[in-house]
Amino acid sequence: MIFAAGLGTRMRPLTDNRPKPLIEVAGQTLLDRALAMGREARLSPIVVNSHYLGAQIADHLAGQDVAISDESDLLLDTGGGLRKALPLLGGGPVMTLNPDVVWSGPNPLAALCEAWDERMDALLALVPIAAATARVGGGDFSMDATGRLARRGDFVFAGAQIIRPERLAEIPDRMFSLNRIWDVLIAEGRAFGMIHRGGWCDVGRPEAIPLAEALLTDG
Repeated sequence: MIFAAGLGTRMRPLTDNRPKPLIEVAGQTLLDRALAMGREARLSPIVVNSHYLGAQIADHLAGQDVAISDESDLLLDTGGGLRKALPLLGGGPVMTLNPDVVWSGPNPLAALCEAWDERMDALLALVPIAAATARVGGGDFSMDATGRLARRGDFVFAGAQIIRPERLAEIPDRMFSLNRIWDVLIAEGRAFGMIHRGGWCDVGRPEAIPLAEALLTDG
């Protein structure tokens, strides 16, 4: 699932008249970059959610083998959005991807699939804070020697993960963040991390676009 429903407030004024996933980096939209990564990793089905200027997302995806989870009535955040999309995604573990980042090096989605095992209810792609281009703020997680996650540390969530969706049913709210599920899984020792062996840039603000393009140019 590609999360494309956000308001893109940090990317204004570029998002005044288009959703953030349709902003271009090096001549390709962020959404198309995310789709290409999923297809390269042979993931199917692919679902994109939409809310802000969702008609533009729908027009952009017209004719493609991509399902849309429409959140036009209420922006559901990552947890609520994933739960709504589950009928389109099918059973079993689900991969989620934030499109507002740019990667270099190995395909992180393929790497997550290779690293996934039965110990895990969630496996998050991480980058060290020192290598997180355009990141604003500190790290999100630390990891022990087995790869299990704890809150706060020198690793940043890179925007891609595999997660078992069953625990979503335990949240009574319609709108909620996946952080609530992560907290439960961390407490149970079922949340793990995988370090991305390549470059990464957070394309959350207009000034990050040239940094992302430099990353793609330099590898």
